[in-house]
Amino acid sequence: MGVFASTDDPVSTGHEQVVFCQDKQSGLKAIIGIYSTALGPALGGTRFYPYASEDDALADVLDLSRGMAYKNALAGLDLGGGKAVIWGDPEQIKSEALLRAYGRFVESLGGRYYTACDVGTYVADMDVVARETRYVTGRSVEHGGAGDSSILTAWGVFQGMRAAAEHVWGTPSLRGRRVGVAGLGKVGKYLTGHLLEDGAEVVATDVNPKALAWVRSNHPQVTLVDDSSALVAADIDVYAPCALGGALNDDTVPALRAKVVTGAANNQLAHPGIEKLLADRGILYTPDYVVNAGGVIQVADEIEGFNFDRAKLRATRIYDTTREILHLADAEGVPPAVAADRLAERRMADVGRLRAIHLR
Repeated sequence: MGVFASTDDPVSTGHEQVVFCQDKQSGLKAIIGIYSTALGPALGGTRFYPYASEDDALADVLDLSRGMAYKNALAGLDLGGGKAVIWGDPEQIKSEALLRAYGRFVESLGGRYYTACDVGTYVADMDVVARETRYVTGRSVEHGGAGDSSILTAWGVFQGMRAAAEHVWGTPSLRGRRVGVAGLGKVGKYLTGHLLEDGAEVVATDVNPKALAWVRSNHPQVTLVDDSSALVAADIDVYAPCALGGALNDDTVPALRAKVVTGAANNQLAHPGIEKLLADRGILYTPDYVVNAGGVIQVADEIEGFNFDRAKLRATRIYDTTREILHLADAEGVPPAVAADRLAERRMADVGRLRAIHLR
């Protein structure tokens, strides 16, 4: 099957396990990062992306898998955090053989890691991966899965945004607010629908002409701007980054006019310290891994036999979790990102220690 290498180096990365996978014949080059299994098997999606280098792919999987551990903890799931990346252009190299080779590597981990969809992978891909492994979520409805996890991801982001609106403006509604959505792909298009239904005005952008065409056709009342720089500088109340990570950086935060940042993108903070810069500017940031947990809640529900109403109810509770974090942040005088980390770490420690009680 090619190359299978594993490194366990929690001192340098904080991860329990990092696995490098290669199958030369199919072109597969993948990395699976398992940050923590303190709460249960690690769950996180597979990102298929043409990274500039293996170092970039590794850095991304380490960041993403750590984020999944915190996300799953705050979502109340009995699951740890993991993530995988496949290095390459999915438009060029994705194939049945490659996906099935990847599935065999997932299976070889014996249930320590459950995979799902992410950027560059879709429900149909997970059905192919599942032909080689039991440890797959985000499958199609025809195969007993939940289908498109973007649906509840967007719903959860909307709930987090409602909690932020209540915290800043005193009402859990976006009615009359101007919301800037950066990225109209899987999640952004559903979020836009929720915002319009709630009475918000939406300003948006995307690099994909097909996404822009979809919005023009389905939501002609949305105002489109040229790029994310124009969106950041626009007169908006809420900024919703819904594309790739690093949207909040040393350039965008000083230019941002919004009072609230709540979006679906992973790893929105470009580097440590950005959360303080946001707080110093009086901008309320709801941590991305808190509000975008609806998707993982949806796919995790498959493990016990998927029920959409049950999963949606759990995703709706993101509103309550966000409120708790924002109140804790105020009480402890720290940014919400720090408060969220503390809550997640507390749950991983308090519940994770129960593994020391051995069962026969």
